[in-house]
Amino acid sequence: MPSVLVVEDDPSIRQSLIEVLTEHGYAVRSSADGFGALREVTQTPLDAVVLDLGLPDLDGGDALRMIRGISSVPVLVATARDDEREIISLLNAGADDYLVKPFSGGQLVARLSAVLRRTTHVPATGPAPGTRGAPAPHAAAAVDALHPTTVGELAVDPGARTAYLAGVELRLTRREFDLLAFLARHPGQVVSKRRLLTEVWREPYVDDQTVDVHLSSLRRKLGERAAAPRYLLTVRGVGIKLVAPR
Repeated sequence: MPSVLVVEDDPSIRQSLIEVLTEHGYAVRSSADGFGALREVTQTPLDAVVLDLGLPDLDGGDALRMIRGISSVPVLVATARDDEREIISLLNAGADDYLVKPFSGGQLVARLSAVLRRTTHVPATGPAPGTRGAPAPHAAAAVDALHPTTVGELAVDPGARTAYLAGVELRLTRREFDLLAFLARHPGQVVSKRRLLTEVWREPYVDDQTVDVHLSSLRRKLGERAAAPRYLLTVRGVGIKLVAPR
């Protein structure tokens, strides 16, 4: 069941969107303002965000850019603004699609489904039908990336997108899981923040603080602090590494 965050300050519109999406099989969370939306994005695993631009505390465009600074979750902008230049600006700022109000529930569901189809990718785990021999290097890398890894009592399964600590499943956001899975593929290796931004975020020019925010949240969920680390060790001036506790 895909999880969607609806960000809309108007109570009646927000409730209508929640009802439509729930009827079509989505698990829906909601927020009436921008800062509440940012909290949800950092704390809750989400598959998509439906973002209204007319928020009481933040301009929706600013909220979009802030979401993009901490997450790659698909964002569908819902706006009453139909100015072409602004729409282009929003798409360039990271929106995956947009809807101009008023719109029907059917339009919303169709656009949201299309966004999820475009942004959801399941890597192949074997050769295509009719092919023989060893997989190409990029295919082998995809298989390796899906291989489960255990570090101490931490078990990470990229294929199932699950992580367990001492047998208890961790509730991670999409980006937190991607970060943990990447570090788990390189246990004991110091990984620079720049490399994480390049290979996990795919955005090498984002500020390093983006990594710090996610590492801090990930540490909390692993039951540790930067001052007393167990799994995530910082090598000052170099990067971060995932190790088994001693």
